[in-house]
Amino acid sequence: MNVYEVIIRLLLATIVGGLIGYEREYKNRPAGFRTHILVCVGASVISMIQLYNIDQTVTIILEHPELASALKADIGRIGAQVISGIGFLGAGTIIHQKGSVKGLTTAASLWVVACIGLAVGLGYYTLSILSTVAVVIVLVSLKKFESRFMDKSSLIKIEIVYLDKKEMIQKIDNYFQGKNIKIKNIEFIIEEEIEECKANYGRSLYSIVAPRYVGKEEIIKDLALMEEVIKVTII
Repeated sequence: MNVYEVIIRLLLATIVGGLIGYEREYKNRPAGFRTHILVCVGASVISMIQLYNIDQTVTIILEHPELASALKADIGRIGAQVISGIGFLGAGTIIHQKGSVKGLTTAASLWVVACIGLAVGLGYYTLSILSTVAVVIVLVSLKKFESRFMDKSSLIKIEIVYLDKKEMIQKIDNYFQGKNIKIKNIEFIIEEEIEECKANYGRSLYSIVAPRYVGKEEIIKDLALMEEVIKVTII
């Protein structure tokens, strides 16, 4: 492998990592422009090290045929370690916050960039360029499609004021289970002075995760139709 070939591969790895990293940087994600470039360049360097290793092994065997059975060169071993090892860097971009997990897309983009970097280092230019185009399309174009047609479950906080505290708690739980709504947290608010009613009065704050096909308006309407419910408010 000559110097010009090495320069071309390093430049291509920089461009590939920069294109994907720019999108992540624009979205203000933990791993952005420079991180993706470094990952892609590093993976391509590892690939070229493997090629140099193979060339060196072949040269030694040609000079000393008696060593053919003793020398071995595995083109995939180091690359496999890169693909699995990049998971540690990806894990650092994943954040668990308020019952939701964020950063999975960025972690996946780092993993893909490492894979593309390996392809660049091995000299698979067509594969590298086409895969980069595919990744950019997924990150940029499909984001709009996902937001419009595949809106994910979201955390909703609802304050419910109701009568007959003991029975209503079970009744509300049954309603959420019937709608496949997950209850993340319940806060029971206790007040010394009760204005709405005198006995069996309750006020609770529910943090729920509703499926995308169940809208907030539907939940509010169904809860408000319950006779024991006094007031329902989305916070």
